[in-house]
Parts: sequence; structure tokens; C-alpha cells
Amino acid sequence: MPEGADAGGPGRPDGRFSAGLRLAVTTFTVLPVPAGRVDRATAGAAMALAPAVGALLGVVLAGVLLALSAVTAPLVAAAVTVGCAALLTRGLHLDGLADTVDALGSYRRGPAALEIMKQPDVGPFGVVALVVVLLVQAAALAELAGRSGPAALAAVVAAVAAGRLGVTVACRRGVPAARPQGLGALVAGTIGPLALAAGAVAVAVVAVAAVPDRPWQGPLAVAVALAVVVALLRHVVRRLGGITGDVLGAIVEITTTLVYLGLLLSG
Repeated sequence: MPEGADAGGPGRPDGRFSAGLRLAVTTFTVLPVPAGRVDRATAGAAMALAPAVGALLGVVLAGVLLALSAVTAPLVAAAVTVGCAALLTRGLHLDGLADTVDALGSYRRGPAALEIMKQPDVGPFGVVALVVVLLVQAAALAELAGRSGPAALAAVVAAVAAGRLGVTVACRRGVPAARPQGLGALVAGTIGPLALAAGAVAVAVVAVAAVPDRPWQGPLAVAVALAVVVALLRHVVRRLGGITGDVLGAIVEITTTLVYLGLLLSG
């Protein structure tokens, strides 16, 4: 059982783990896995397991990238891979990115900003954020497609897993929810330090192989991306009052993109 989930939920630890895994899969992928019991204990387990689900998703996306890059142009393979990532997550993280950027870009605070996040349309700030993130991810994947198979695999898995690790960071104790209901309220404050440390170490280990001649660069890219997430969370708490489901989706896309960028820097 990952440490940090709220211990108040009913059921044995092993049952909570399996329920949390199912919830993590349904939250972060399109797979129609029955969620089972949903409470704060299960939600905490799901958020702790988010990087593992991200790693599995990264394996699938890396396979798509490498298979297509062998038969077509790298940029085409990268664009299709980005599209697959959106498809396999129902586009929810991208939607969260657009809504969060629109709310923060409005310069409103509290309930007024949260009301903007609930609007069905996408504003100019959200459109720009989507375009930039998708372009950067596609360009990064096109570059990674030219690396060795193991390095490309490690890079994609590390970046996608780090995106979900960003959610684990956002759900740590001390970060409040912006609303009394919704996904943010369910998962806020459910992650303890041991679960967070375990996820960070696991993703950093995978990232070591992403840049074979500079094994420190992958873990550093993950660390820098998470530092940005912590800073962003402070800003979100000041402006919105806490996290929401949309904020978590935005963190997935921002963290993933930052790790891709960090893995491509040369020095």
C-alpha cells in the first residue's frame, strides 16, 4: 500500500491498493476499468500510483513513436504520437490545461476565476497554451525518435510518468482543494512524504537512461520540472484557493512538456 493515503477508508490495505490502481487507470487513461469503491483512501492510493500508470502509458506511446518513425518522417510519427496521447487520456489533461490557463490569465481570484474554469468555451490564453504545448511535445518527440531505441523509450516513459508524478506532488499534504466537491476535494492532501519520495525516485531512475552519455540529465530534468510544479501550485493556491481537477490536468501537460525540454538540452 503506498504511504500517504488517508487511512480513514474502509477495507484491507490490499483491497485499497487494488481499488486505487483501478481508479488511477480510469482517471489517467481511457481504459474502461471498473473503478470500484471511490473514497479518499482509494483516491490517495490512486494518486500515489499515478506515475506507474503514466509509465505504462509512456511505454505504449514510445512504441507508437518508434514503430512509426521506422516507416515515416520523424515529425509525422511525433504528431501521431501526440494525438495518441490525447486519445488515450480522452483529452482531459489538455482540457484542464486550457481551462486553468484561461482562469489564471483572467487575473481574477477565487470564485470568479473558478467560474471561468467552468465555462465550456476556450479563451485566447487557453488556445495559445494548447498550441504551444502540443507543438513543443511534437517537436521534442521528433527529436527523440532519432535516438537509440532504449534511450527514446526511457525518455518518453520518464516524461509521461513525470507528468503524473506532478499530480502526486499536487496532492501532497498541505495543498488544499479550491472547491468543497469534485476531484480536487477528493484527492487534495492525500499524499504523504514516503509515497511522494518513492514516486520521485522511481521516475528519476527511469530518466537516467534517457540521455545515455549524460546520465544525470534525465533526473535533473525531472527535478527541475517538479520544482516548477511546486512554484505553480503556490500561485494556483493564491489565485484559486487550491487545486481542482482542471489544475491537475494542466500539471500533467506542463510537467511532461518540461521534462521533454530538459531531456533535449545539450551542453
